[in-house]
Order: sequence, then C-alpha cells, then structure tokens
Amino acid sequence: MSDTDTANILYTAPAQGISGDEPFSREEAGSLDLINRKIAGLGSLVEVIEFLFTSTQEIFPCDRIGVAFIEEGGRRLKLHHVTANYGPLHLSGGYSADLDGSSLAAIFRDGTPRIINDLSLYASTHPASESSALLLKEGVRSSMTCPLLVDGRPVGVMFRSSRKPSAYTERHVLMHGAIAERIGQAVEKAYRIEQLSDAINSYMEMLGFVSHELKSPLASIITLAKTFRDGYFGEISAEHRGIVDRIVKKAEYLHNLSAEYLNLSRFESGKMRITPREVPFKSEVIEPSIDIILPQIEEKKIRFEKDLPPGDFSLTCDPELMKIVMVNLLGNAVKYGNDGGTVRLAVAPAGDIVRVSVWNEGPGFDSAQKKLLFRKFSRLDSPDLMKRKGSGIGLYVTWNIIVLHRGRIRADSEKGQWAEFSFELPLNPDTAVPGK
Repeated sequence: MSDTDTANILYTAPAQGISGDEPFSREEAGSLDLINRKIAGLGSLVEVIEFLFTSTQEIFPCDRIGVAFIEEGGRRLKLHHVTANYGPLHLSGGYSADLDGSSLAAIFRDGTPRIINDLSLYASTHPASESSALLLKEGVRSSMTCPLLVDGRPVGVMFRSSRKPSAYTERHVLMHGAIAERIGQAVEKAYRIEQLSDAINSYMEMLGFVSHELKSPLASIITLAKTFRDGYFGEISAEHRGIVDRIVKKAEYLHNLSAEYLNLSRFESGKMRITPREVPFKSEVIEPSIDIILPQIEEKKIRFEKDLPPGDFSLTCDPELMKIVMVNLLGNAVKYGNDGGTVRLAVAPAGDIVRVSVWNEGPGFDSAQKKLLFRKFSRLDSPDLMKRKGSGIGLYVTWNIIVLHRGRIRADSEKGQWAEFSFELPLNPDTAVPGK
C-alpha cells in the first residue's frame, strides 16, 4: 500500500495475531515479547499506557498515545488517558464523542485498525471531525487507531499519533495484531478496577453526605417529639403519649443508623483521623458514654453493674472516637441482652495497658459465628439476634477505632447464656500492647 493510497483514508485489516514466520527483526520481536510478558502484571491504567508508550518507541512511531472506552451502552466513546512527549494537549482525557454515524463505528463493526497518514487532508474532507482539528492544533499529522478487543468483544480504542506524515504502515498494524488481545485484556482490567474504585469512592461520598444531612433533622424531630410527649405544649393522653413514644424510638433508630453510616463513610474514604491527647478516661469517656445509654438500660429494666477503679486515670486517646467505641459496646449489650437481665462494665488499668470489658446476659453466639464479628455489614445468623434491629456497622467501626489506637479487641460467649466484648489499649501510644 503506497502513501498515496493512505494519504486521505484508511488502511483496514483484521487485527489478528500473526504467525511465527513473520519476518520481525530481533528488536521488534524482543519488544513484542516484552509487552506480552510484562503488561498483564501492571496495575493502574496510567501504568499500562505509560509502559506501552515507552516500551514501543523503537517499533512504533509514536509522539502521543491515548486510550478511549465505549460507554453509555455503546453510544459514546470517552477518551480516558493520554500520554505525549509534547504539550500542550488540546485533545485530552475526558473528551467524549457519540459513536453513531462516526467513522470510528466502522472500526468496531469490522474489528479492524485504521491508518490516517495525512491528517490535514482527512480533516479537510471531514470538517465535522472535531477531534481531528484538535490533533492538528497539537501538530499531529499521522494516526493509527486500533480497536481494543477482549474475546472478540470491543471495549474501546487505542490511538497512536505521530507528528510526522505517512508514519504508519501495514507492518505496524501486523505488529499491533501480535499483541492486540493482551493489550485489550490488560487495559480493560485496569479500567474496570479504576471504575470500581471510583464507584466505591462516589458511594462513600454520597453515603457520608446523606448521613450527615439526615442527622440534624432527625435530632430535631426527636427533641420536638420528646418536648410534646413530656407535656411542654400541654397535657396529652396516655394513648397519644404512646404514639409519640413510638415516633421517638423510630427517629432515634434512624438517627443512630445515620451516625453509624457517617462514621463508616469517614473510615472508608480515609477521612477519619485520630487526634490523641491525654485525657481522664473515666470522666471524659466512660461516664459520658454511660449517660448516653442509660435511658435504654432503664427502659429494658436491666441491672447495670459497674466495676470501675476508685480514682480517675489518664489515657492518651482520641476521646470522641473512644466514646463511639463505648457507646457501641454498651448499646449492643443492652440491645442484645435480656430484658431484666444484667449488663456489666469493667474497667481495669494494669501496668502499661487498660482493659475494658462489657458483659451481658443474653442469647450470645456460638464459636463458629465468631469469625463474622467485626466485619462490615456482617450480622450473626441467629433468630434471637436477627429479630433485633442492627446494621452490621457498629462493631466494624469499633474495630477500626481500636486498631487506630494500637489496641486489640476480642469477643467471647456461651451461647444462650452470655456474651462479652473486651479490648485493651496502651495507656500511652508509644507503649505496645502485649501480644500485638
């Protein structure tokens, strides 16, 4: 095929693998083998594209390489990443174009690469091609567009561009064919991982936003309902008081749930930071946590026993995070404990550590279920436990906070009798917990 043949339009040929009899030079064969061996082990999409750009310079004319993916059910092509040895770039990541009616549609339909060896002439005969005009502004004069195929399924395209005219030949298409499937697999894998990571981050941001926005209105509903229930606006009947009590309980449940999801989103997004300082642990963490849970204890007529040291003691920790831990553990002990049963809190500083345990009478759990504890969204599959509302988040957040404090947490139980959750923390962050 002469340059005249390809000056305006395109070379197309099936991008299939080629036989071992193809007369590749030693340099070409070595580069192709390196790509086939190395590319599958690369991580991010940027790493994949950078590797292709640098490792094929000797066998492919290339001043610029870009990768675009099919989106919106095959209706749109979006340029995801570009690497070039010049600047500025006018056609960069994020640019998108509709596929319907475009010349790229034929590439996906036929599964064949395309060469344009005179981009100026091509642009003059295709004035609607915005991407060609942007590439010309960058000084690009030749391009080779290759479909990215995985098991014969088109997932996107790879653009190689040169600032020299007539840069690409059939031989370059054949060399691309030798590595096309491996490139397609590596690029799609990296892209899907990136998409999943972006989706998780977006989910966590949304979760944090919604949870944050719910907390204040729910707190207002609870306050107003309690004010109404307690007769501030005038006496109400016992029947109406019972209705308001139900409103308060449901709103409190949603308020607590939104707080748990907000904490989860902070941990998952990496925004949760520990701010340790030396605090009186009993008065600043333990006692405020008990005050929060006390109404639930009284409502269930639970006998609450405390085994606390006579005086206060100092612990270097983040008191707000540790209050989350204590409220979670005490709240679970009440929620999953028997009505009229016992909940016991013990706090014991000893040497360089403090040990805190929360014990309750209740259904407990068997040893086989212990491995499910402290996992995100995990709840124990027991009829006695599942009938009590829970999100499966509290213990996961608790575990995270304890780990941030260089501590350890454990759970023990005798099924049908009791359950106990305990943790140990170093009194000073520079002190290691024994056994860690």
